[in-house]
Amino acid sequence: MRVLVLGGTGSIGGPVVRELIRAGHEVVALARSAGSANAVARIGARPIAGDMATPERWLAALPPLDGVIHAAAAFGADDEATERHLLQALLPYLRSTTRTVRFIYTGGCWLYGTSDEGRVTTEATPFDPLPAFAWGVSHSQLVLGTRDIDPIVIHPAMVYEPCDGVFARFRIDAIERNAVRVVAGEHVHWPLVHAEDLATLYRLALEGSAPGECYIGAAIEGLSVGRIARAYARRFGTRRPDPEVISADQIAAELGEWARGYALNQWQSGEKARRRLGWRPLHLDPLSEIHSIP
Repeated sequence: MRVLVLGGTGSIGGPVVRELIRAGHEVVALARSAGSANAVARIGARPIAGDMATPERWLAALPPLDGVIHAAAAFGADDEATERHLLQALLPYLRSTTRTVRFIYTGGCWLYGTSDEGRVTTEATPFDPLPAFAWGVSHSQLVLGTRDIDPIVIHPAMVYEPCDGVFARFRIDAIERNAVRVVAGEHVHWPLVHAEDLATLYRLALEGSAPGECYIGAAIEGLSVGRIARAYARRFGTRRPDPEVISADQIAAELGEWARGYALNQWQSGEKARRRLGWRPLHLDPLSEIHSIP
């Protein structure tokens, strides 16, 4: 299949591009700079010069497509407007082509809010979004309701690699501070998925999902941030082994309102993707991966 990946150099999109190429698919990736274009070309994808904020400038340059994977996110104040403008241009374009294009849209675990006590969130759980990302619900619904395409939505859990993704801040704290910070308390649980396992899920959905489906991409239902922080403190010999607890207000002031999501206590299930798509995540012990950081 020929697939356009939006966000092809990001923490989700980069592994997706590599996974698709390994599986024999032809990948076209949007690149807004020469550096991004070189990065995607080095791994075998064809760069298309363009920015998500101005789709009207690059849509005509696209080759015929079988699929689109939207995995881009900037976590900026204008994300909602940029995303809406993109979808308002891209979806009619895809509908107008002679092929029925498979469109995979990325939602997020923070659209579901805090998990009820003793319950694990599934795709049937009603949305209760973090206010900064509430627009993600309507945009997901817009995609799923678009005719003449094959829409699919994936809601990734917290995406990590031992030194990247949502774990990057823990590593930096462990190296640069006296203690590793956690938001709201050690009790907070995060559903997790390694970037490579998530990339496999996107490929499986591209190749075999029924149109109109949603999947939660959680390989680990919930792991406490206290255990994660302590693992980093041990690995890097941080002076204080106990985490430093900061408030959601503090992290929002530092990074933006979106960062309040770090305080959400969540358990989420990836069972539907396992059952329907045969997804088999391989990275199920992040604490050991942290311990093994060179």
